[in-house]
Amino acid sequence: MRGTNIIDIGVGSAVPNNDFPNPQFEIYFRGGYKRYITPHIYLGLDYHKFNLANKDLPNNGFMSFDLNAHIFLTPYKRFSPYVFFGSGLTASNYFEQTSQKVQAGAGIEVMVVDFIGLTLSSDYNYQFDDTLDGLEFGDSNDTFFRMSFGVNFYFGGARKKAKLMKNLPTVINSNRIDG
Repeated sequence: MRGTNIIDIGVGSAVPNNDFPNPQFEIYFRGGYKRYITPHIYLGLDYHKFNLANKDLPNNGFMSFDLNAHIFLTPYKRFSPYVFFGSGLTASNYFEQTSQKVQAGAGIEVMVVDFIGLTLSSDYNYQFDDTLDGLEFGDSNDTFFRMSFGVNFYFGGARKKAKLMKNLPTVINSNRIDG
Protein backbone atom coordinates (compact mmCIF):
# COMPACT_ATOMS: atom_id res chain seq x y z
CA MET A 1 0.00 0.00 0.00
CA ARG A 2 1.34 3.43 -0.93
CA GLY A 3 2.31 5.81 1.87
CA THR A 4 1.36 9.48 1.89
CA ASN A 5 4.92 10.78 1.34
CA ILE A 6 7.22 9.97 -1.57
CA ILE A 7 10.91 10.45 -2.27
CA ASP A 8 11.41 10.14 -6.02
CA ILE A 9 14.61 9.66 -8.04
CA GLY A 10 15.02 8.96 -11.74
CA VAL A 11 17.33 8.96 -14.74
CA GLY A 12 16.64 9.24 -18.42
CA SER A 13 17.09 11.41 -21.46
CA ALA A 14 16.11 14.91 -22.62
CA VAL A 15 15.78 16.22 -26.16
CA PRO A 16 15.20 19.83 -27.32
CA ASN A 17 12.67 21.12 -29.82
CA ASN A 18 14.23 24.47 -30.61
CA ASP A 19 15.53 26.71 -33.40
CA PHE A 20 18.41 24.42 -34.42
CA PRO A 21 18.21 21.30 -36.60
CA ASN A 22 19.26 17.78 -35.55
CA PRO A 23 18.39 17.57 -31.85
CA GLN A 24 20.18 14.88 -29.85
CA PHE A 25 19.20 12.91 -26.75
CA GLU A 26 21.24 13.80 -23.67
CA ILE A 27 21.42 12.70 -20.02
CA TYR A 28 18.73 13.65 -17.50
CA PHE A 29 18.38 13.19 -13.71
CA ARG A 30 15.55 14.06 -11.31
CA GLY A 31 14.86 13.97 -7.60
CA GLY A 32 11.98 15.21 -5.55
CA TYR A 33 9.44 15.01 -2.78
CA LYS A 34 5.73 14.34 -3.25
CA ARG A 35 2.77 14.20 -0.87
CA TYR A 36 -0.69 12.76 -1.37
CA ILE A 37 -3.56 15.16 -0.69
CA THR A 38 -6.26 12.62 -1.68
CA PRO A 39 -5.97 8.94 -2.66
CA HIS A 40 -5.94 9.96 -6.34
CA ILE A 41 -3.96 13.24 -6.25
CA TYR A 42 -0.53 14.22 -4.96
CA LEU A 43 1.56 17.35 -5.26
CA GLY A 44 5.23 17.13 -6.08
CA LEU A 45 8.24 19.44 -5.98
CA ASP A 46 11.10 18.19 -8.16
CA TYR A 47 14.63 19.20 -9.11
CA HIS A 48 15.71 18.21 -12.64
CA LYS A 49 19.24 18.31 -14.07
CA PHE A 50 19.58 17.76 -17.81
CA ASN A 51 21.54 18.62 -20.92
CA LEU A 52 20.10 19.81 -24.25
CA ALA A 53 22.12 19.39 -27.42
CA ASN A 54 21.94 19.61 -31.18
CA LYS A 55 24.36 17.92 -33.57
CA ASP A 56 27.57 19.90 -34.19
CA LEU A 57 26.71 22.46 -31.47
CA PRO A 58 27.88 22.79 -27.86
CA ASN A 59 26.03 20.77 -25.25
CA ASN A 60 24.18 23.07 -22.80
CA GLY A 61 23.44 22.15 -19.17
CA PHE A 62 20.18 23.14 -17.49
CA MET A 63 18.20 22.56 -14.34
CA SER A 64 14.55 23.07 -13.53
CA PHE A 65 12.46 23.32 -10.42
CA ASP A 66 8.93 22.01 -11.03
CA LEU A 67 5.72 21.97 -9.01
CA ASN A 68 3.25 19.40 -10.36
CA ALA A 69 -0.14 17.92 -9.55
CA HIS A 70 -0.20 14.16 -10.25
CA ILE A 71 -3.45 12.28 -10.82
CA PHE A 72 -3.34 8.51 -10.26
CA LEU A 73 -6.05 6.64 -12.16
CA THR A 74 -5.96 3.45 -10.05
CA PRO A 75 -4.25 4.27 -6.73
CA TYR A 76 -5.24 1.00 -5.01
CA LYS A 77 -3.77 -1.26 -7.69
CA ARG A 78 -0.14 -2.40 -8.08
CA PHE A 79 -0.12 -1.08 -11.67
CA SER A 80 -1.30 2.51 -12.03
CA PRO A 81 -1.15 4.96 -14.93
CA TYR A 82 -0.99 8.65 -14.05
CA VAL A 83 -0.94 12.10 -15.62
CA PHE A 84 0.62 15.29 -14.29
CA PHE A 85 0.81 18.99 -15.04
CA GLY A 86 2.34 22.05 -13.46
CA SER A 87 4.65 25.00 -13.67
CA GLY A 88 8.34 25.54 -13.14
CA LEU A 89 11.50 27.51 -13.66
CA THR A 90 14.28 26.47 -16.02
CA ALA A 91 17.78 27.84 -15.46
CA SER A 92 21.05 27.39 -17.29
CA ASN A 93 24.05 26.25 -15.29
CA TYR A 94 25.09 28.94 -12.77
CA PHE A 95 21.70 30.71 -13.34
CA GLU A 96 23.08 32.80 -16.21
CA GLN A 97 19.68 32.52 -17.89
CA THR A 98 16.24 31.66 -16.44
CA SER A 99 12.81 31.11 -17.95
CA GLN A 100 9.38 30.22 -16.64
CA LYS A 101 7.64 27.22 -18.13
CA VAL A 102 4.67 24.90 -17.92
CA GLN A 103 4.84 21.14 -18.27
CA ALA A 104 2.55 18.15 -18.63
CA GLY A 105 3.19 14.44 -18.89
CA ALA A 106 2.10 10.89 -18.28
CA GLY A 107 3.55 7.74 -16.82
CA ILE A 108 2.98 4.38 -15.22
CA GLU A 109 3.95 3.06 -11.81
CA VAL A 110 4.34 -0.58 -10.81
CA MET A 111 4.55 -1.33 -7.08
CA VAL A 112 7.23 -4.00 -6.51
CA VAL A 113 6.68 -4.07 -2.72
CA ASP A 114 4.36 -2.05 -0.48
CA PHE A 115 6.74 0.91 -0.20
CA ILE A 116 8.67 0.90 -3.52
CA GLY A 117 7.28 1.71 -6.95
CA LEU A 118 9.05 1.70 -10.31
CA THR A 119 8.03 4.45 -12.73
CA LEU A 120 8.30 5.14 -16.45
CA SER A 121 7.31 8.65 -17.49
CA SER A 122 7.62 11.35 -20.12
CA ASP A 123 6.90 15.07 -20.04
CA TYR A 124 6.60 18.00 -22.44
CA ASN A 125 7.99 21.37 -21.32
CA TYR A 126 6.93 24.66 -22.91
CA GLN A 127 9.17 27.68 -22.23
CA PHE A 128 7.64 31.17 -22.12
CA ASP A 129 10.47 32.57 -24.23
CA ASP A 130 12.58 31.62 -27.24
CA THR A 131 16.06 32.03 -25.72
CA LEU A 132 16.66 28.63 -24.09
CA ASP A 133 18.95 27.58 -26.94
CA GLY A 134 20.70 30.97 -27.09
CA LEU A 135 19.02 31.89 -30.39
CA GLU A 136 15.85 33.95 -30.64
CA PHE A 137 14.46 32.96 -34.02
CA GLY A 138 11.15 31.84 -35.48
CA ASP A 139 7.54 32.13 -34.43
CA SER A 140 7.50 29.63 -31.56
CA ASN A 141 9.10 29.41 -28.14
CA ASP A 142 11.58 26.68 -27.21
CA THR A 143 10.33 23.37 -25.84
CA PHE A 144 11.89 20.10 -24.74
CA PHE A 145 10.89 16.56 -23.86
CA ARG A 146 12.14 14.38 -21.01
CA MET A 147 11.75 10.61 -20.62
CA SER A 148 12.81 8.75 -17.48
CA PHE A 149 12.85 5.57 -15.45
CA GLY A 150 12.55 6.11 -11.72
CA VAL A 151 11.95 4.74 -8.25
CA ASN A 152 9.38 6.04 -5.74
CA PHE A 153 10.07 5.39 -2.04
CA TYR A 154 6.85 5.66 -0.01
CA PHE A 155 6.72 6.37 3.72
CA GLY A 156 4.32 7.65 6.37
CA GLY A 157 0.57 7.84 6.57
CA ALA A 158 -0.14 4.25 7.68
CA ARG A 159 -2.87 5.33 10.14
CA LYS A 160 -4.53 7.62 7.59
CA LYS A 161 -4.48 4.87 4.94
CA ALA A 162 -5.90 2.31 7.38
CA LYS A 163 -8.76 4.69 8.21
CA LEU A 164 -9.50 5.27 4.51
CA MET A 165 -9.37 1.56 3.71
CA LYS A 166 -11.69 0.76 6.66
CA ASN A 167 -14.41 2.97 5.17
CA LEU A 168 -14.16 1.48 1.65
CA PRO A 169 -17.16 -0.70 0.84
CA THR A 170 -16.27 -4.34 0.31
CA VAL A 171 -18.32 -7.47 -0.32
CA ILE A 172 -17.70 -8.58 3.24
CA ASN A 173 -18.72 -5.22 4.76
CA SER A 174 -21.75 -4.62 2.50
CA ASN A 175 -23.28 -8.12 2.56
CA ARG A 176 -23.16 -8.88 6.25
CA ILE A 177 -25.02 -11.86 7.65
CA ASP A 178 -26.23 -11.09 11.14
CA GLY A 179 -27.55 -14.04 13.03
